[in-house]
Amino acid sequence: MRVGTTGKISAESLVISRLTFFILAPYCSLLLASSLLSAEAKPSDKMTLRSPAFQSGADIPRQYTCDADDVSPPLRWESVPAGTQALALIVEDPDAPGGTWVHWVVYDLTVDTAVLNEAIPRTEMLSNRAKQGVNDFRRVGFGGPCPPPGPAHRYYFRLYALDAPTALKPRATKARLVEAIKGHVLGEAELMGRYKR
Repeated sequence: MRVGTTGKISAESLVISRLTFFILAPYCSLLLASSLLSAEAKPSDKMTLRSPAFQSGADIPRQYTCDADDVSPPLRWESVPAGTQALALIVEDPDAPGGTWVHWVVYDLTVDTAVLNEAIPRTEMLSNRAKQGVNDFRRVGFGGPCPPPGPAHRYYFRLYALDAPTALKPRATKARLVEAIKGHVLGEAELMGRYKR
Protein backbone atom coordinates (compact mmCIF):
# COMPACT_ATOMS: atom_id res chain seq x y z
CA MET A 1 0.00 0.00 0.00
CA ARG A 2 1.51 3.31 -1.05
CA VAL A 3 1.31 6.44 1.05
CA GLY A 4 1.62 9.85 -0.65
CA THR A 5 3.82 12.67 0.49
CA THR A 6 0.86 14.14 2.36
CA GLY A 7 0.64 10.95 4.50
CA LYS A 8 -2.65 9.87 2.93
CA ILE A 9 -3.35 6.48 1.31
CA SER A 10 -3.37 6.77 -2.47
CA ALA A 11 -6.64 6.15 -4.29
CA GLU A 12 -5.08 3.26 -6.21
CA SER A 13 -4.04 1.48 -2.99
CA LEU A 14 -7.46 1.99 -1.48
CA VAL A 15 -9.15 0.45 -4.52
CA ILE A 16 -6.79 -2.55 -4.43
CA SER A 17 -7.42 -3.06 -0.70
CA ARG A 18 -11.18 -2.96 -1.14
CA LEU A 19 -11.09 -5.32 -4.12
CA THR A 20 -8.91 -7.79 -2.20
CA PHE A 21 -11.32 -7.73 0.75
CA PHE A 22 -14.42 -8.26 -1.38
CA ILE A 23 -12.76 -11.08 -3.36
CA LEU A 24 -11.32 -12.98 -0.39
CA ALA A 25 -14.01 -12.43 2.27
CA PRO A 26 -16.61 -14.82 0.79
CA TYR A 27 -14.00 -17.59 0.46
CA CYS A 28 -12.85 -17.12 4.06
CA SER A 29 -16.46 -17.26 5.26
CA LEU A 30 -17.12 -20.41 3.27
CA LEU A 31 -14.01 -22.10 4.61
CA LEU A 32 -14.93 -21.21 8.20
CA ALA A 33 -18.53 -22.36 7.80
CA SER A 34 -17.42 -25.61 6.15
CA SER A 35 -14.97 -26.30 8.96
CA LEU A 36 -17.61 -25.69 11.64
CA LEU A 37 -20.23 -27.81 9.90
CA SER A 38 -17.88 -30.74 9.38
CA ALA A 39 -16.86 -30.61 13.04
CA GLU A 40 -20.51 -30.62 14.16
CA ALA A 41 -21.72 -33.21 11.67
CA LYS A 42 -18.91 -35.71 12.19
CA PRO A 43 -20.45 -38.70 14.00
CA SER A 44 -18.65 -40.37 16.88
CA ASP A 45 -17.07 -43.61 15.69
CA LYS A 46 -16.65 -44.97 19.20
CA MET A 47 -18.78 -47.98 20.10
CA THR A 48 -21.35 -47.20 22.80
CA LEU A 49 -23.27 -49.43 25.21
CA ARG A 50 -26.47 -48.24 26.90
CA SER A 51 -29.48 -49.52 28.81
CA PRO A 52 -33.02 -48.13 28.69
CA ALA A 53 -33.28 -49.22 32.35
CA PHE A 54 -30.55 -47.02 33.86
CA GLN A 55 -28.02 -44.36 32.96
CA SER A 56 -24.29 -44.95 33.23
CA GLY A 57 -23.20 -44.32 36.82
CA ALA A 58 -26.78 -44.47 38.12
CA ASP A 59 -28.52 -47.04 40.33
CA ILE A 60 -29.55 -50.33 38.76
CA PRO A 61 -33.29 -50.86 39.33
CA ARG A 62 -34.14 -53.46 41.98
CA GLN A 63 -35.93 -55.77 39.53
CA TYR A 64 -32.55 -56.67 37.99
CA THR A 65 -31.07 -57.78 41.32
CA CYS A 66 -31.28 -60.79 43.61
CA ASP A 67 -33.67 -58.82 45.81
CA ALA A 68 -36.41 -59.01 43.18
CA ASP A 69 -36.81 -60.67 39.76
CA ASP A 70 -33.08 -61.16 39.20
CA VAL A 71 -33.44 -60.79 35.42
CA SER A 72 -30.94 -59.25 33.02
CA PRO A 73 -31.47 -55.60 32.10
CA PRO A 74 -32.09 -54.56 28.49
CA LEU A 75 -28.96 -53.48 26.62
CA ARG A 76 -28.32 -51.86 23.25
CA TRP A 77 -25.20 -50.77 21.42
CA GLU A 78 -24.14 -48.69 18.43
CA SER A 79 -21.13 -47.91 16.22
CA VAL A 80 -19.62 -51.38 16.10
CA PRO A 81 -16.18 -51.09 14.42
CA ALA A 82 -15.70 -52.12 10.81
CA GLY A 83 -14.42 -55.67 10.52
CA THR A 84 -16.31 -56.92 13.57
CA GLN A 85 -17.31 -60.56 13.22
CA ALA A 86 -18.64 -61.27 16.72
CA LEU A 87 -19.36 -59.61 20.07
CA ALA A 88 -18.84 -60.65 23.67
CA LEU A 89 -20.17 -59.27 26.96
CA ILE A 90 -18.80 -59.55 30.49
CA VAL A 91 -20.56 -58.16 33.57
CA GLU A 92 -18.66 -58.00 36.85
CA ASP A 93 -18.47 -56.36 40.27
CA PRO A 94 -14.95 -55.26 41.26
CA ASP A 95 -16.15 -54.24 44.75
CA ALA A 96 -17.10 -57.73 45.95
CA PRO A 97 -15.50 -58.65 49.32
CA GLY A 98 -13.50 -61.56 47.92
CA GLY A 99 -12.39 -59.79 44.74
CA THR A 100 -14.04 -59.25 41.36
CA TRP A 101 -17.30 -61.20 41.03
CA VAL A 102 -18.51 -62.24 37.58
CA HIS A 103 -22.25 -61.83 36.98
CA TRP A 104 -22.63 -62.61 33.28
CA VAL A 105 -20.63 -64.01 30.38
CA VAL A 106 -22.08 -63.91 26.84
CA TYR A 107 -20.08 -64.50 23.65
CA ASP A 108 -20.29 -65.15 19.92
CA LEU A 109 -23.12 -62.65 19.50
CA THR A 110 -23.49 -62.06 15.77
CA VAL A 111 -22.41 -58.72 14.35
CA ASP A 112 -25.97 -57.87 13.30
CA THR A 113 -27.14 -58.13 16.91
CA ALA A 114 -27.52 -54.67 18.46
CA VAL A 115 -29.84 -55.46 21.38
CA LEU A 116 -30.14 -57.84 24.30
CA ASN A 117 -33.70 -57.72 25.58
CA GLU A 118 -34.68 -57.79 29.22
CA ALA A 119 -34.78 -61.16 30.97
CA ILE A 120 -32.53 -63.18 28.66
CA PRO A 121 -33.18 -66.90 29.33
CA ARG A 122 -30.58 -68.73 31.39
CA THR A 123 -29.80 -71.19 28.62
CA GLU A 124 -26.45 -72.23 27.21
CA MET A 125 -27.47 -71.16 23.69
CA LEU A 126 -29.61 -68.14 22.85
CA SER A 127 -32.02 -67.80 19.93
CA ASN A 128 -29.53 -65.49 18.17
CA ARG A 129 -26.93 -68.32 18.35
CA ALA A 130 -24.91 -66.59 21.07
CA LYS A 131 -23.54 -68.68 23.92
CA GLN A 132 -23.66 -68.04 27.65
CA GLY A 133 -20.95 -68.86 30.11
CA VAL A 134 -20.91 -69.70 33.79
CA ASN A 135 -20.93 -66.83 36.30
CA ASP A 136 -19.46 -66.83 39.80
CA PHE A 137 -22.80 -68.04 41.20
CA ARG A 138 -21.86 -71.20 39.23
CA ARG A 139 -24.90 -70.78 37.02
CA VAL A 140 -25.32 -70.19 33.30
CA GLY A 141 -26.58 -66.77 32.29
CA PHE A 142 -27.17 -63.58 34.24
CA GLY A 143 -26.88 -63.38 38.00
CA GLY A 144 -27.99 -59.98 39.29
CA PRO A 145 -26.32 -57.68 41.79
CA CYS A 146 -26.44 -59.18 45.29
CA PRO A 147 -23.95 -57.25 47.44
CA PRO A 148 -23.66 -57.43 51.23
CA PRO A 149 -25.15 -54.49 53.16
CA GLY A 150 -23.01 -51.37 52.96
CA PRO A 151 -21.79 -48.94 50.32
CA ALA A 152 -22.96 -49.29 46.74
CA HIS A 153 -21.06 -51.68 44.51
CA ARG A 154 -20.21 -50.88 40.88
CA TYR A 155 -21.35 -53.26 38.16
CA TYR A 156 -19.46 -52.99 34.88
CA PHE A 157 -21.07 -54.15 31.64
CA ARG A 158 -18.28 -54.42 29.04
CA LEU A 159 -18.98 -55.18 25.41
CA TYR A 160 -16.15 -56.32 23.12
CA ALA A 161 -16.13 -56.18 19.31
CA LEU A 162 -14.08 -59.07 17.95
CA ASP A 163 -12.54 -59.79 14.56
CA ALA A 164 -13.58 -63.45 14.80
CA PRO A 165 -15.94 -65.69 16.81
CA THR A 166 -14.36 -67.30 19.86
CA ALA A 167 -15.14 -70.91 18.91
CA LEU A 168 -15.67 -71.59 22.61
CA LYS A 169 -18.34 -74.04 23.66
CA PRO A 170 -21.14 -72.89 25.97
CA ARG A 171 -20.48 -72.63 29.72
CA ALA A 172 -17.09 -70.93 29.36
CA THR A 173 -15.83 -68.93 32.33
CA LYS A 174 -14.78 -65.30 32.14
CA ALA A 175 -11.13 -66.40 32.36
CA ARG A 176 -11.50 -68.66 29.32
CA LEU A 177 -13.31 -65.96 27.37
CA VAL A 178 -10.67 -63.35 28.17
CA GLU A 179 -7.98 -65.73 26.98
CA ALA A 180 -9.91 -66.51 23.78
CA ILE A 181 -10.39 -62.85 22.78
CA LYS A 182 -6.77 -61.78 23.31
CA GLY A 183 -5.50 -60.18 20.12
CA HIS A 184 -8.99 -60.10 18.58
CA VAL A 185 -10.55 -57.00 20.20
CA LEU A 186 -11.38 -54.24 17.71
CA GLY A 187 -13.32 -52.06 20.10
CA GLU A 188 -14.81 -51.90 23.59
CA ALA A 189 -17.77 -50.14 25.20
CA GLU A 190 -18.64 -49.86 28.88
CA LEU A 191 -21.73 -49.21 30.98
CA MET A 192 -21.54 -48.99 34.77
CA GLY A 193 -24.43 -49.18 37.20
CA ARG A 194 -24.55 -49.16 41.02
CA TYR A 195 -26.51 -51.10 43.60
CA LYS A 196 -26.50 -51.27 47.39
CA ARG A 197 -28.54 -53.07 50.05
